[in-house]
Amino acid sequence: MAITAHRDTFARDHLPPPEQWPDLVFELPELQFPERLNCAAELLDRWVAQGQGERPCVQGLHLGEWVCWSYAELQAQANRIAHVLVREMGVQPGNRVLLRGANSPMMAACWFAVMKVGAIAVATMPLLRAKELGQVIQKAQVSHALCDARLAEELVLAGSQCPELRELVYYGGDGDAALQARAQRQPAHFDTVDTAADDCCIIAFTSGTTGQPKGTMHFHRDVMAICRCWPPHCLRPNADDIFIGSPPLAFTFGLGGLLLFPLSVGASTVLLEKASPDQLLPAIARHRATVCFTAPTSYRAMAGEVNRHDIASLRKCVSAGEALPAATRQLWKDATGIELIDGIGATELLHIFVSHDEHNARPGATGKPVPGYRACILDDDGRPLPPGQVGRLAVKGPTGCRYLADERQQAYVQNGWNLTGDAYLMDEDGYFVYQARTDDMIISGGYNIAGPEVEACLLAHPAVAECGVIGVPDEARGQIVKAVVVLKPGVQAELTQDPVLIRALQDFVKASIAPYKYPRAIEFRASLPRTETGKLQRFRLRESA
Repeated sequence: MAITAHRDTFARDHLPPPEQWPDLVFELPELQFPERLNCAAELLDRWVAQGQGERPCVQGLHLGEWVCWSYAELQAQANRIAHVLVREMGVQPGNRVLLRGANSPMMAACWFAVMKVGAIAVATMPLLRAKELGQVIQKAQVSHALCDARLAEELVLAGSQCPELRELVYYGGDGDAALQARAQRQPAHFDTVDTAADDCCIIAFTSGTTGQPKGTMHFHRDVMAICRCWPPHCLRPNADDIFIGSPPLAFTFGLGGLLLFPLSVGASTVLLEKASPDQLLPAIARHRATVCFTAPTSYRAMAGEVNRHDIASLRKCVSAGEALPAATRQLWKDATGIELIDGIGATELLHIFVSHDEHNARPGATGKPVPGYRACILDDDGRPLPPGQVGRLAVKGPTGCRYLADERQQAYVQNGWNLTGDAYLMDEDGYFVYQARTDDMIISGGYNIAGPEVEACLLAHPAVAECGVIGVPDEARGQIVKAVVVLKPGVQAELTQDPVLIRALQDFVKASIAPYKYPRAIEFRASLPRTETGKLQRFRLRESA
């Protein structure tokens, strides 16, 4: 490891032992990084230094008004906040700074300010409560926080139980103590700290599909690595693109897709505080967005409304966060003519590592390893499986899992591979086909059944809006398949408890996939439990069952 710029060495001191790290692979020429590297210098300062400072960079709500900041304006704002962090809040390189706010230009500026001072960003989802925030603060030993004033209440509650959180500053509020007022009194120039490429700059907490979030540690080098793998080989954006989407910047899918990737090519991004399907479509039309990032459920919900909005500017659509059903891919293509770019990533590896471009998409398949990464399917003993057999997805590349002081490191990393917790098979053409989360495999009557396959089948039925499939205990079969279904608004209310509809759905599945996979139990609900990033929380369905 290079000589650190961190005065506070907490992160380096709490990395897993080197023997528990995954193998890191830097085969591509563009992944040969220097020992000294700060991602803010590469993603932001570089464009201004090259005379591109007046290019549009980021737009969104700021202090109640819609703003569009150029690269130079975002840099100046980040520089002023960096001075506040150092001069007024006492932040030192290596300190952890919690960021709490919806997607906005100010959130982006705060993130870059933390990078510039050599500190570590701990971004948190806006919907987290005091208990969850307290767990993050304690685990990462967060000493400072920048928070949207509208989200202060839960953080104040958490802070009252966390003496390690010493300095808390709000933005968006009134008065001289507000961050934007403090920043305005500071100079617009700041010398970005000369960090080591392997200095930690992000501790990203997993979004919690299992209910047990973990802190994942990423370096400046990792931030630049993800910008040089998936975007140029699968997305292929250009400097004139306008990015938009729904994932929060606190979610690494959103951080990459809505901030890092556009800035890596000199493009611009639209940061929406709220981006539900009914808000995202008009925003695409209003801002003439060209690249969209959101989850499969959003594309499915938007498909039926597309004809009410002018989204002719849109040229690329990316789906990630959960498995993309073939029916949703086709629904979106029929509505827009755009082939979705699917991908699987993980907070542990920072972003997407198996994907495709729109010209090589295959319905039902996630894709092939992104250039820069390797992937294979392993059995329970760690041996590679041949095509067509279901096993554990294993990945290695320039990024990899390093949990913050967590015994689960040894489960995620085995023999140099990152084991993502996903069950996949690889077909004869080398495409990786998702089956389920490994803990979502249902074993019924001796058969292995992948819940998402049954979900994808049910989603093709005209009455089904959403569904989640789980295994529930059964004396005779060990488990049976249960489907929790949300019906489309047009379905008559009296049908929701009608055994005729239940039988129709069961028969539909039997006619589409192997009959033993059909849901023997079906429950109708008004909604499904999801994380803030849109992932289905099957563990909550199992708990309620």
